[in-house]
Amino acid sequence: MLSVIIITKNEENHIADCLASVAFADEIIVLDSGSTDRTCDIAADLGARVHHSTDWPGFGPQKNRALDLATGDWVLSIDADERVTPELACAIQAVVTPSGLPAGTPAPDAYKIARLSSFCGRWIRHSGWWPDYVVRLFRKGTARFTDVAVHEKVVAQTDPAVLEGHFLHYPYADYEALITKVNRYSTDAAVMMHQRGKTTSLPGIVGHSFWTFVRIYLIRRGFLDGKEGFILAVTAAAGSFFRYAKLWFLNKRAKTTASGADTAGQAERP
Repeated sequence: MLSVIIITKNEENHIADCLASVAFADEIIVLDSGSTDRTCDIAADLGARVHHSTDWPGFGPQKNRALDLATGDWVLSIDADERVTPELACAIQAVVTPSGLPAGTPAPDAYKIARLSSFCGRWIRHSGWWPDYVVRLFRKGTARFTDVAVHEKVVAQTDPAVLEGHFLHYPYADYEALITKVNRYSTDAAVMMHQRGKTTSLPGIVGHSFWTFVRIYLIRRGFLDGKEGFILAVTAAAGSFFRYAKLWFLNKRAKTTASGADTAGQAERP
C-alpha cells in the first residue's frame, strides 16, 4: 500500500495538478497549515484525506506530522508544486507492488528521485538545479525528515537507490515569488544558525555571497542556462548575503542585550 503525503498552505493553483499526478496511490494525505484559499476544498473533492494543524513548527517537523498520519507500507512525499510524470509513476508502482520487480529482487528501503525545475518558463538543467536528487520514496518506519525549519531532507536508515523518472517542479509563479521565498528562507536560516551559536563578519558575509555566485554560475555551469541562469546565480548570491547579514544583526542584538543586562546588574549591586 502506498501513502502520498503533502503539506500545504494556500496552494489552490497547484494542488489539483499535483493530486492528479499521484492518483494511482492508495491513500493521499494533505496536512494543511491554515490555508485561506480553496486548497482544502479542492483536495477533499479529489479524494485526499485533509488534516489541519493550528501552528507552524517548520518544514521538517510538519512533514514528520504528515508522515505519522500515513498508514501505508510505503510513503511518497511530494510538494504541492511538484508533479509525478507517467514514467516516474510506473517506476514507483513497480517498487511498491511486490510483483512489480523481477523475481528474487529485494526492494531497497528508500529511493531518491531527480527533479526537473522550471524557472520563469525555462527548464533549468544546470545551476545545481538538475538532476537535484531528493529522497522521497521509502518504507514507512525506515526514514524520517530532519527536524529543521527549512531545507529539510529525508534521512533513511540505509543508502537510497536511484529511481527511474523524475518529478516536474514548478517552484515559482514569477520572479517576485522567488524574491519572497529568498527573504523568508534567509530569515529562517539565520535564526537557525544563530541558535546554533554560529557567527560571521562583514568579510564573511561578502565572501559567502561571492562564493555562492561562483559556485552556481561557473562551477555548476549556470551560464548554460542563459539569462535565467545568470539571474538565478545573482539571486542565490543575494540570498546568501541576506542570510549571513541577518545572522550578523541577530548576533549583534544578542550581544547588546547581554551587555545591557550585565550593566544593569552591576548598577543594582550595593
